[in-house]
Amino acid sequence: MKLFSLLYDKALEWARHRHAERYLVALSFAESSFFPIPPDVMLAPMTLAEPRRAWRYALSTTVASVVGGIAGYAIGWFAFDAVEPWLVELGYWDGYQRATEWFAAWGFAAVLVAGFSPIPYKVFTIAAGALQMLLPLFVVASFVGRGARFFLVAGLIMWGGERMERHLKRHIDTLGWVTVAALAVAFVIYRWQ
Repeated sequence: MKLFSLLYDKALEWARHRHAERYLVALSFAESSFFPIPPDVMLAPMTLAEPRRAWRYALSTTVASVVGGIAGYAIGWFAFDAVEPWLVELGYWDGYQRATEWFAAWGFAAVLVAGFSPIPYKVFTIAAGALQMLLPLFVVASFVGRGARFFLVAGLIMWGGERMERHLKRHIDTLGWVTVAALAVAFVIYRWQ
């Protein structure tokens, strides 16, 4: 199934648009609070197309993602009761419960890791607000975690160039499904503990 190739091709189409940076900022904001597609899929081809703007794109992505994370935090803080059915319906409830457990155990580090990893960051932003995590700590953890991730993506694409992009495109479906499988295995292991 070529689901990830289709998403990648759509992101490439957006990346070539004259308003690509605006789309990247909008996608980065939305992904941090409600949208399922990560901004990396636009950041990578945009960096490839304009390597001299790589750090600018990474910074824009980071800032928009953190601002979107603050919006997710506000959703959790002010409207969690309204959002809870949505979390259940869209399959994020288990992730939300896991996020609350991680907050209880690790707090700041949980947001930092979620910001860097492929774990749905939006779950952590909403959980941070619902659990009333100290906002400045949330912002710092988000900025460090998201920044590390997006600057790493931009740096790898700058370093690897078209060869890296071709390799990514050739294996995007395999990488996507391996990631989904790894998350499913991690979920099963977590549930059995």
